[in-house]
Amino acid sequence: MSSWPIGVFASIDAGLGVAWPVIRELGLPTIQLHAPHADNRTPEAAQKFKSQLDEYSIQCTAVFGGFEGESYADIPTVVKTVGLVPPATRQARLKEMMEISDFARVLGVDCVALHIGFVPHDPADADYEGIVEVTQQLCDHCRSNEQFLHLETGQETADGLLTFIDSVERDNLKINFDPANMILYGSGDPIEALRKVGSHVRSVHCKDGLWSDQPGVTFGREVPLGQGDVGMETYLKTLREIGYAGPLTIEREIPEDPARQKAEIGDAIKLLTKIRSDVLA
Repeated sequence: MSSWPIGVFASIDAGLGVAWPVIRELGLPTIQLHAPHADNRTPEAAQKFKSQLDEYSIQCTAVFGGFEGESYADIPTVVKTVGLVPPATRQARLKEMMEISDFARVLGVDCVALHIGFVPHDPADADYEGIVEVTQQLCDHCRSNEQFLHLETGQETADGLLTFIDSVERDNLKINFDPANMILYGSGDPIEALRKVGSHVRSVHCKDGLWSDQPGVTFGREVPLGQGDVGMETYLKTLREIGYAGPLTIEREIPEDPARQKAEIGDAIKLLTKIRSDVLA
């Protein structure tokens, strides 16, 4: 596969990605898949979906986990509800992520990913060790399926994420870098962060956003690619600097308006195609 194939974040039945008919219409060579609901994660369902992907020569490069009860309403709600951090749901969600890893194995996908949640900034925090342990367990399960586990950026600073990866001590723990999330959560300049964590980046999102007037307190705003504060040309130049050659996966989270979502993804494909051509020239 050529350097930087363009892809899209997709869904079968769950999550914020584009639906199967749109995937086919866009004609892109790669997708990341939001894990379907449990009854669509059977080996039979995985084989059926794999056949569809093969028929249209589409490669699924990652399966993303998400959980019931998660809410991205505002930053304090994310802290309480998202990922493997909340203690009350941690074990049930670990079990679900292991099932998602097994589903991904049947699909022939060597990567599962998730938002782990807000890891405490201080490794001495009482809850830090528990989050490290659950991540180690998940990494070990992924390894048994010959998979990497990717943590999506956003909630942590680059330094905080590096400290956490060092603490987990598993070489199959990598990063899915989303530059817009750094802006939306107010966790740091995305280009500076990408340079810091670059050696761990194994997949990326192409998404754009505008800074909040109170970074880290209130959310920034997601906007169409090229209309935000990331700077897409600088982003791709920096991806080249760090030696990243994988898919450029477009994520545009407006499933409530599918026509606009599809149109804006179409515009994003054109923009990335042009910038990719310029940067790789």
